This record gives sequence, C-alpha cells and structure tokens, in this order.
Amino acid sequence: MSDVSAQPAGRDDFARIPAEDLDSVRRAVVVTASTRAAAGLYEDRSGAIVVDRLRAWGFETPDAVVVSDGEATGAAMKIALAAEPDLLVTTGGTGLRPDDRTPEVTRPLLEAEVPGIGEAIRAAGIAKGVPTAMLSRGLAGVVGGTLVVNLPGSTGGVRDALDVLEDVVTHAVDQLRGGDH
Repeated sequence: MSDVSAQPAGRDDFARIPAEDLDSVRRAVVVTASTRAAAGLYEDRSGAIVVDRLRAWGFETPDAVVVSDGEATGAAMKIALAAEPDLLVTTGGTGLRPDDRTPEVTRPLLEAEVPGIGEAIRAAGIAKGVPTAMLSRGLAGVVGGTLVVNLPGSTGGVRDALDVLEDVVTHAVDQLRGGDH
C-alpha cells in the first residue's frame, strides 16, 4: 500500500528505455480514493484491477497510490500530474456518500472536460443491468497532456468502466500527443 508521499513514475524512471523509444512509452498512474483502504482496514482491490489492466494494454504503470477520500485524493492527483503521465486514473470517491469527493477535487484540476467518457461508463453499467451506475459522478478530462478519468470504487464498476475505456484510451492518449483523429 502506498501513501501520498509516494512518487509516481516520472520520465527519469524510464532511463533503461532507449531514447528513440521513450516517446512510444505510454505511462499511467492510478490513485485509489479509499479512507478505509488507506487506513489498512482492507486491501485495495479496485486500484490493483486498474493497474493490471493498464499494464496489459502496454502502459508503464506503478502500483496504485492509496489515499483517503477527499483532499488527500486531490493532493495525490497533483503529485501524479507533476510527473506528466499520459493517463491518470482514479478509483473510488465518485458516489453519493458525504466523503465521496473525488469529482470535487478533480474538476478544479481539469483544463478541459471530456464528458462523453463518464457518460459512456455510466451508460455501460446501466446497460449491464446495474441501475445504480447512474449514481456515479465520475469525471474525465485533460490536464496538459494527461487524460484524467475517475472510476467508481467497486470492483465490478471498475471492470465495466475499463471495458469501456479499452477501445478509446490509446486513441485519446495518441491525440493528446498530437496524433490524428
């Protein structure tokens, strides 16, 4: 389990990769917003699912950083964004509980929102027969060259959301790098 002081992988961490290949490396960081997991009451499962899937998609991704809900999540996101990853995925804190604050700490960081991602994630959950998927308030947007996506904290919600992202996330990252539509 990591805490907010953990540093996400930066470009210096990829020194073993030949310089001509460095630009082809896609880097991602995962932040889990869970007060209980951060306190050690249970193991973070949703962040681990995201990390495993991103690695399978070819992203260089360190283990998830696990922090408490709310301001600690925003602080971890700022640290991650300073490393300029291609993708920052959060899991947790998108529901209606009073301490679910991930959208509130994400929105001020975004330079542009990409509402279709959150809409598609919610719609996919509803289509799979999970009506509570519409209660997820997850956002998606861009900060510099980083795509930021908030996912729900449940393992089922994370899997469903990753199924949606699988078809578009590489294309989105390529566009942020200046690629064609």
